[in-house]
Amino acid sequence: MGLLLLVRHGQASFGADDYDVLSPDGVTQSWRLAAALLDQGVKPSALRHGALRRQRETAYQLTLAAGWTVAEDVDPRWDEFDHLAVMGAYPVLPPEQRERLESGALDRREFQEIFEKATTRWAAGTHDADYAETFAAFTKRVRDALSEAARLAGPGETAVVVSSGGPIAAACAMLTGVADNPRRLSAAWRRLNAVMVNSSVTRVVIGSSGARLLTFNEHTHLGGQLVTYR
Repeated sequence: MGLLLLVRHGQASFGADDYDVLSPDGVTQSWRLAAALLDQGVKPSALRHGALRRQRETAYQLTLAAGWTVAEDVDPRWDEFDHLAVMGAYPVLPPEQRERLESGALDRREFQEIFEKATTRWAAGTHDADYAETFAAFTKRVRDALSEAARLAGPGETAVVVSSGGPIAAACAMLTGVADNPRRLSAAWRRLNAVMVNSSVTRVVIGSSGARLLTFNEHTHLGGQLVTYR
């Protein structure tokens, strides 16, 4: 059997001019994960990441800290969905909240409240005309990316993919067998996405019967103080 590790990127720079950069804690999280994977004897035969900077930087920090020599490759299908566009399409935002969203001035509590309401609307699939990428299109690209990544993990090999909370949660929801029911897929995705920890690792076993979810959202390498969700 092969093993596919789905790694969520380290903490990004919430509230900064450029969100898509690892924060200092995000770098530390990546190094903590690298140390844990080294202790487990992980030597990937393939390393893939999405096209976003925070994903690329996490892959780089893992490689640097672990001393991996494997070449990296990029698959944009592992990119996060455009959460700002999804939040911006939420129709009942008061003007002052919409202004703070567009300027990046929302605090974490306010951001999370709007995020949850907006993504629930997006994932329901009942207002698809409001979005450049629908939830159905998002899950389809993740399904295709997961299928291709699974082929990288041959018998006795380990492949690592660095992505984001949304795509990893979608992959896990599909691996639980709810993909044939849009409402169940949407509900499973929202529950899983809500608890994804930065630099967590999810393990998928690849065997003759296909891909099977082994563990989800492992983050014991962080202890308590470094656990973050955004």
